[in-house]
Amino acid sequence: MHRPLQPEGWARPAGYANGIVARGRTIFVAGQVGWNAESRFESDDLVAQIAQAMRNIAAILACDGAGPEHVTNLVWYFIDKREYINRLPEVGNVYREIMGRNFPAMTAVQVSALIEDRAKVEIQATALVPD
Repeated sequence: MHRPLQPEGWARPAGYANGIVARGRTIFVAGQVGWNAESRFESDDLVAQIAQAMRNIAAILACDGAGPEHVTNLVWYFIDKREYINRLPEVGNVYREIMGRNFPAMTAVQVSALIEDRAKVEIQATALVPD
């Protein structure tokens, strides 16, 4: 599996890991937005789009026998940092519902726009499945 890397004396991160070490088969998941399998947005709500993007990541991982527990890295791109921060409790709930108690290395970035006009978030993932 994988394990977090936490330098001695550093404050514990909340909801993510500073680093992850893992060995195995690597799966790279392109950025996923909050649309369904037909590439249609069902909601313009940020939390709903995060949930759908996470379900999309899980579906892609399942194509090769992997799951959310194998994710070692997530990169989140938001168009509204403030909305994300203000809705963190809701984001945390949908994250745990789909990803479980796996807290990989994560990066969150605010961007001016995403390629899909209705997208409020895009999430890129890397997973490692043990040998």
